[in-house]
Amino acid sequence: MTNIAEIKAFSKPLIANLQKLGINNIQGLLLHLPLRYIDETRITAIRDLRLGDSTQCEGEIVHAEVTYKPRKALIARLEDASGQLTLRFLNFYPSQIAALKVGTKLRIYGEVRNGFFGYEMVHPTCKAVGAQTVVSETLTPVYPTVAGLTQPNLRKAIRTALNQNALSETLPASIYQRFKFPTFAASLQALHNPLPDADLQTLEDRATLEWQRLAFDELLAQQLSMRKHHARRRSIDASQFVPSKQLVSALLKSLPFALTTAQQKVALEIEHDLTQAHPMQRLLQGDVGSGKTIVACMAALQTIENGWQVALMAPTEILTEQHYRKMLGWLAPLNIQIAWLTGSQSKKDRTASLETIANGKAQLVIGTHALFQETVRFKKLGLAIIDEQHRFGVQQRLALRQKGQPEPHQLMMTATPIPRTLSMSYYADLDVSVIDELPPGRTPIVTKLISDERREEILQRVREACLHGNQAYWVCPLIEESEVLQLQTANETYNLMLNEFPELKVGLVHGRMKPVEKQAVMAAFNTGETQLLVATTVIEVGVDVPNASLMVIEHAERMGLSQLHQLRGRVGRGAVKSTCILLYQKKLSETARARLKIIYESDDGFAIAQADLHLRGPGELMGVRQSGVPMLKIADLDRDVHLLEMAKSMADELLSKYPFEVERHLDRWMSSAGELVKV
Repeated sequence: MTNIAEIKAFSKPLIANLQKLGINNIQGLLLHLPLRYIDETRITAIRDLRLGDSTQCEGEIVHAEVTYKPRKALIARLEDASGQLTLRFLNFYPSQIAALKVGTKLRIYGEVRNGFFGYEMVHPTCKAVGAQTVVSETLTPVYPTVAGLTQPNLRKAIRTALNQNALSETLPASIYQRFKFPTFAASLQALHNPLPDADLQTLEDRATLEWQRLAFDELLAQQLSMRKHHARRRSIDASQFVPSKQLVSALLKSLPFALTTAQQKVALEIEHDLTQAHPMQRLLQGDVGSGKTIVACMAALQTIENGWQVALMAPTEILTEQHYRKMLGWLAPLNIQIAWLTGSQSKKDRTASLETIANGKAQLVIGTHALFQETVRFKKLGLAIIDEQHRFGVQQRLALRQKGQPEPHQLMMTATPIPRTLSMSYYADLDVSVIDELPPGRTPIVTKLISDERREEILQRVREACLHGNQAYWVCPLIEESEVLQLQTANETYNLMLNEFPELKVGLVHGRMKPVEKQAVMAAFNTGETQLLVATTVIEVGVDVPNASLMVIEHAERMGLSQLHQLRGRVGRGAVKSTCILLYQKKLSETARARLKIIYESDDGFAIAQADLHLRGPGELMGVRQSGVPMLKIADLDRDVHLLEMAKSMADELLSKYPFEVERHLDRWMSSAGELVKV
């Protein structure tokens, strides 16, 4: 594939700027598609202008001056045979003043607005008109760019790329004929140089057949890449663990509750995976409180009964402690030895834990990121369980997996429900299990939306709940004062609560506290010694206090839906009726209003996650900043779900019938997006 550095027509500065855009080869340049288009194919008479339209006019400058009231501006009037139009420039250079001198003939393009002297354009694009000036024959594309790379230079570079003989099909034409899609070459020509009669709105909505053709190609490349990852993993050897005959049965008998049907189904899927000769890569997802931990514990016991060790990694010390205490209660009666490994341990405790891990005495090891450090050596690691897997980067998950030989089985868990389209695309190489029911006896959580102006009411509500023997959370988004966001901070709120509630024991927990301090605060809250806990979103996952029945979330409008849902799931974990109050500031944007309406109306994690995908996009939901997975550039999971279904249904057929063509297709699409990395 031709590197842009090999194209003689491209200067070094141009190449450097293209590389800033992530463009390194011809295919990447061809697939750098327009954000929008402007219509410079026709000239509109000034008398025919319509308010709000973006359009092109041509005429002569009949007046130009720099004014200083109400603010400094360059004002000019353009005249054609039908009338005059005011041009206004609020930021300008001496060269622009010279270019707008009286008598100059200009062609301008901009949005028509109402001004003091009638219609005007603010900062229109201007071109001097000469004898050789022609009207554009196609709509003009506007591309994403960087400082130093002008639109004309970018358009010229893409025109050069379109002439580089890089527009051939990668897959048989019959594939596209099934769906009546245009060719790759025709699609790119139509998108980079649309004809004047093209529907501008349909183009910008990416709804034309040409856009759909390229979105389909991109989704198909993603599906093919994922299937190859899946097949590659199945070719790797792993230890086979026969189903547990004693430990799992003993655990289930000791529990004060029975597994739900969904838990039983998922447990059997994982049990079967562990019997296979290739490493399990299963994602276990379930809403807050659906009972993922006990299912993971059953998988751990199957592994341990076969003589292998298990590692359970969680993103925060609060969550690892939660897991440690829960597992200790379940497994100590079964004589299972558990080691706990965190960054805050004393040297003596850490050395002792490392020794039991290395000699195999520790059958289950629970820890934070500390687990994949070089000093941690397992004797026989057979299963790695990763909780809240999206909180870990790809290299971190890989580092833990490399602790075992042969490669250990891997079970990833998330309480952030993954929308179906996201699961079909970015997680298509994983086996996915879903716990889609909550255990019986869980009380529904009442969600209330309340303006910050009613804060006094809420404080009284907190006082009453705590004095009646229940506990409450007060969640703040920031730890320290931020002049930009001007949000209530945890420290400030904590001091306010101490003054407001002298009769209550108030605690504070946030991410910057020393681990030992956090543990002490959480222990006091767990035992009921602390009645009100002021916290940041550090309590989003893993905190399980059945007596906590009230949560107040400050500035709920600033948070993502999935995060709000996770936080809300910290209450309602006991038999007491629970309430989550979302405090919001009065002036809400439309997006914030829509977000709060969704969380208020629904307690279905999957419906909420789908809405979050629509509002925020997949990058935020997946934590893609650290996941190693490139985002889709053309396809949109919300808009193009039908194309995703088509791509998914075709992937296996293409891999079996056209392996050579598949490689060419992946080369085209993955080389411009960055190789997909999945762990």
